[in-house]
Amino acid sequence: MSEYFQHVLIGLFAVLPVANPLTSIPLLISLGGDLPPAERNRQIFKASLYVALIMLVSFYGGNLMMQVFGISIPGLRIAGGLIVTHIGFAMLFPTNVPNETSMQHNLLSDEGKITSGFRDLSFVPLALPCTAGPGTIALIVSSASTLKSTYGIIPLSIHLAVITVTFLTALIVWVALRSSGSIMKFLGESGIDAISRVVGFLLVGMGVQFAINGGVELMSTFQ
Repeated sequence: MSEYFQHVLIGLFAVLPVANPLTSIPLLISLGGDLPPAERNRQIFKASLYVALIMLVSFYGGNLMMQVFGISIPGLRIAGGLIVTHIGFAMLFPTNVPNETSMQHNLLSDEGKITSGFRDLSFVPLALPCTAGPGTIALIVSSASTLKSTYGIIPLSIHLAVITVTFLTALIVWVALRSSGSIMKFLGESGIDAISRVVGFLLVGMGVQFAINGGVELMSTFQ
């Protein structure tokens, strides 16, 4: 049992700094400021579930999927960086005044809208790439590869620890995003617009850095 708790602590200390659920709060504030509280809470719950699903799929099937589609870790980082950069530019330079009609088409296709008429932020960008992004996926995939090469057949304690870390991470994401409601009331419309542009700038920087890291890793493979 002590080994199980040790694996859980190691997993949390490894995943949380990379996933950083707190970064999702300003993104939800800026993009979901016009959502009714009930709809926003529903999407927060869905985003938490998506984070858990992405983490589990990355651990148990990430290596296989990347091999089947011929995707490398550097390629994953570069692709994630491009997505984050695109979202950041759209937030930094909005083409229209954000209202309910225009925001429904912002960053999302018609397939991404839900039937109630509100845009769905739960998967993109709250879960992917903001929380369970390329850095988190790359960390989980590489960790799974290391464990398989070390143990051959992964022990049951590690499987239980993976499930526990996934659940705790999703719970932390849910708690962090639920706190955004009180922040929205405090900031108001002008404050949310200002935060949207600041977060957009930061996302552009994060996306470029993701791409740079992927490019450096890619170049190192040719040396």
